[in-house]
Amino acid sequence: MKVLYIGGTGNISTASSRLAIEMGIDLYLLNRGTGRAEIPGTTTLVTDHSDMEAVRKVTAGHHWDVVVNWIAFTEEDVKRDFELFKGKTNQYIFISSASAYQKPGGHPVITESTPLYNPYWQYSRDKIACEDFLMRKYREDGFPITIVRPSHTYEHVIPVPLCGWTDFTIIDRIRKGKEVIIHGDGTSLWTVTHSEDFAKGFNGLLGHRQAIGHSFHITSDEIMNWNQIFEQVAEAAGAPLKAVHIASDFIARYDEHAYGGLLGDKAQSVIFDNTKIKRFVPGFNATIKFSEGIKQTIRWFEEKPERMIMDPAIGQLEDRIINAYKSL
Repeated sequence: MKVLYIGGTGNISTASSRLAIEMGIDLYLLNRGTGRAEIPGTTTLVTDHSDMEAVRKVTAGHHWDVVVNWIAFTEEDVKRDFELFKGKTNQYIFISSASAYQKPGGHPVITESTPLYNPYWQYSRDKIACEDFLMRKYREDGFPITIVRPSHTYEHVIPVPLCGWTDFTIIDRIRKGKEVIIHGDGTSLWTVTHSEDFAKGFNGLLGHRQAIGHSFHITSDEIMNWNQIFEQVAEAAGAPLKAVHIASDFIARYDEHAYGGLLGDKAQSVIFDNTKIKRFVPGFNATIKFSEGIKQTIRWFEEKPERMIMDPAIGQLEDRIINAYKSL
């Protein structure tokens, strides 16, 4: 099977690229060649994915069993892909986001039929617009689309809403005994998924003709509240957790980037029903518990000191929010 990943070396996609090679897939990666991950066995097409003519040039003469765009965020991105790959692929997979699901939800259990509506987060609304365009092209032109909605997925990032992600600041704060913000009272339910688990479900959709026209989310079945998530991060960091619980809307007053990510996503209680992906990919099961996965992540950071980046601005923002809250 000949597959093109646009991107393919990011937080979610790297594990899927590695697994594709293990599966014997003839995998091409189209990117700028600046990704952190090196994936032996792949063929890299180096170009700017936003340059339509450059992409057309490096993909000339190719027909793909599957094209996956891991880095499409706006309707313009998928419109460009439609023009580039119509008639040149048997399946086009768009990586959307589970944050597109209705917030707050009308039902605590989310299935693929949950409405798409997020008034808080432009990122999510853009993903919805991409889905709408692609579904229209599927219905009107037979463009062979499959939509995948990852939720909060991690491997080489620290998956907390504030003071984390690609830098090491949250772990440094915990180890130094500094206070850490947990949004709300920490009891809202959430699911965190390791990229290697996501890859098992995702790669099972590659070349799956019955998946054409369908949407899927792929998450772990492990449900935790945010207190438990932070406690496990602190345990993996090897230090006690000093938590300060602050309302999400208060946090959003000080951090505009947290507005959509909290109120439009992580402040909501969600439970994902993975029945559909398990029906289409028999045997899929997420097996990496967060308590173990986060230890692997921290070890990955610590393997190379240059990965342990501290962001003073993020730490200062955390302190400013805590001080403002305590001064009330």
